[in-house]
Amino acid sequence: MEKGNLVQSAYPKTHTLPKPPAWLRQLLLGIGFLIAWQLYSSFSGTSSLLIASPLATLQALYSDIGNGQLISATLVSLQNLAIGMGTGIIVGLLLASLSTLSHTGHDLLILVTSVFSPLPGIAILPLAMLWFGLNPAAIIFIVVFGSIWPISANTDTGFRTIGATTRMVALNLGLSRMQTVRDVFLPAALPHILAGLRLAWAFGWRAVVGAEIVFGVAGSNGGLGWYINNARYFLNPPAIFAGLVVISVLGILLDLFFQWVEEQTIVKWGMKHTQH
Repeated sequence: MEKGNLVQSAYPKTHTLPKPPAWLRQLLLGIGFLIAWQLYSSFSGTSSLLIASPLATLQALYSDIGNGQLISATLVSLQNLAIGMGTGIIVGLLLASLSTLSHTGHDLLILVTSVFSPLPGIAILPLAMLWFGLNPAAIIFIVVFGSIWPISANTDTGFRTIGATTRMVALNLGLSRMQTVRDVFLPAALPHILAGLRLAWAFGWRAVVGAEIVFGVAGSNGGLGWYINNARYFLNPPAIFAGLVVISVLGILLDLFFQWVEEQTIVKWGMKHTQH
């Protein structure tokens, strides 16, 4: 008998079960969390004014979706986020482009990022309220403020990691500076840009909800933060939890959207490898 066969007979083959897909593992974890939540709220003796059960939260969701209150609040928050994010993306890309095209632009980006990036968006809300008053413009302003810096910083990093060969090809093609940024730098830096967008929407989403909670004290603006604060005012924990569930679900959906964009672009182009 050959040596290889002796080794194989000494160590018999083991059959491993196939690994379940990621979505199934995550779904099972979510179901387990809901079961634990329901059991705790049912048998821990905790007051229902402190923790609403999943069933009570589901009833609040069904009721406020049916009467349109929760849908209206969600649309208002998403509108504020979309306007603020869109403006922040434009300004952030312009700053990163200027940083790439000139030394002065690079110095400007470093300066404004160092000064303003550490400031939480919610911290400048009082100033925004003085400037714009109690209206959605103040909320949109802090979303713009919070989204500019991760987008500009990540885009600038992506531009500066582009290889010298790619830069030389752009120069040999006779492209203008703006054409080089648009047609060469932006596609090459897309992984960094998407990472900046993920950070920007996370900061912006938290800023929107936090600002709307503050506005819920000063005046109704109809967003999810106002919805949650209004439920607190009327001692309605199921509605509070319903608002939190909607915020979490929207966050998951937006994250899935970014994953889909990555799969259709940088993963398909071989710029990033996924792990399942």
